[in-house]
Parts: sequence; C-alpha cells; structure tokens
Amino acid sequence: MVQVDVFWSYGLGSSFALAASKQLAAERAAKKGLLESPYFTKTLLFLSALFAPSGAWLLWSFPSWETMHAGSRELPGWLVAAFAATNVTQGALGFAIVYLLVARKKLWAAWLHWFFAYFAMFFILVHGWDGKGYQRFFSSSRADFLAWHGDWTAWLTSPVACTLYIMGVVLVPVILVTMARWITENDAPGARRAKLPVALVCLFVVLGASLGSAIVASLCIHAVGWIAGTLVFAVALYALALRPRGLFRALARSLFPTAT
Repeated sequence: MVQVDVFWSYGLGSSFALAASKQLAAERAAKKGLLESPYFTKTLLFLSALFAPSGAWLLWSFPSWETMHAGSRELPGWLVAAFAATNVTQGALGFAIVYLLVARKKLWAAWLHWFFAYFAMFFILVHGWDGKGYQRFFSSSRADFLAWHGDWTAWLTSPVACTLYIMGVVLVPVILVTMARWITENDAPGARRAKLPVALVCLFVVLGASLGSAIVASLCIHAVGWIAGTLVFAVALYALALRPRGLFRALARSLFPTAT
C-alpha cells in the first residue's frame, strides 16, 4: 500500500544492512565505502527488481486498495512516480543509516531501526489515520470499505488477496533466506548457526514483535484516545520490551550477541 511501503522499504534496507553487519564492519575496516559493498548492491537489486515492481503491480491492478481507498486510477503521474522511486530510495536510506550505526558498533540502535520501521508499517495497516486501517486492508474496494460490517473472510479469496499470496511466495522466502544467510555467514566454524532457526527469529521480529506491538498500540488508542493511549503504550513498550533487560533486547541479542 502506498501509505505503508515507504516504511516497509526502509525496514527492508535497514534489516538487510543489519543482517550483514559483520561483513559491513569488515569492509569498513578495509577502507571500502558503502557503494563498494556487494551487500548494498544486492539490496538495491532486490528493491528495484522485486519490491518496487510489486508495488507498481498492486497500484495498477487495485488502485483503491493500494491507496487504502483514498485514491483511484486518476492519481497524478508524479505521485505514482514518487511512490515507485521511494520503494527503492527509502530502502537505500535505511541501509545507509544502519551502515553508519554498524560502523559505530551501535547494533541495538540499528535493530531499533528495523523494528520501528515495521512497527510504523503495521500501525498504519492496523490503525491508520482514522482507526480503521484494518477495515481498509480487508476491503477489496472502496464500496466494501464504506459498507464494512465486520466480515473480513470474503477478502481472503478476493483478487487482491490472491495477488498478495503470489507475491508472498516470492518475496518472503527471498527476504528470510537472504537475512539468515548473511547473519550466519561469518559465524565461527564451530559455532555456525542453522539458517532455519535464524530465519524464524527474523520472521518473529516482524510478525511477532512489530505487528504485535502495532496491534497493542491500536488497542490502547481505541481504549483511551490518542494522547493517553500513546503514553500508555510507550511506557509499556519500554518497560516490557525495550529496557536493558527487556524482551526485545533479548530477541535482538539472539541474532546479534553484541546488540546491547
């Protein structure tokens, strides 16, 4: 969706850079710049050859759904071009910022860029700007959204959903396999981790930590309003997950032991 892809792209770039943190640190020590890194090149190739085209496909095929029913096929050309461009540039930005953090050995801060990018993406999908993000997501057309009655099961077999299934079969394995391979690439021979568990932890960061946090944030806002709900959620997130001995710190260290 147009409103979320800018955050998704950033999350992809930052997570790929974090996955290759050891390799990027070694390249930096060897005086190699970002543009010389094969990991940056591969990330740009993924963003431009797979991710950006998937967004363009959805926008052309389902313009109302792709804009969360805020637009139509009559979108101005410059907006469509900007959307396609940001699907690459934001990913490059996420990679570059994490690259700089890795150079300063700030892996926890780098992990937070990955987490919060996906959190922002899912918060828009779940809550949106009007508390109806999930209704917009599970409505194939604007008419379905305006007539929302709580039944989202029909969406599961809609052309939008079927297209997403096809894309997911391609994109998700590529993302997870790439991250798992890069994370384990420089493990010591006697301590090399299996790729599948690493891939599953990466998946949990996205669908467990980020999506779960977005749902909790939306529930807090629905319960007590934007200001109070945001404050309650922020305090709970820090106390339970982000503090030095929090759950997400442990999750980050399971992938990157030096992320303190």
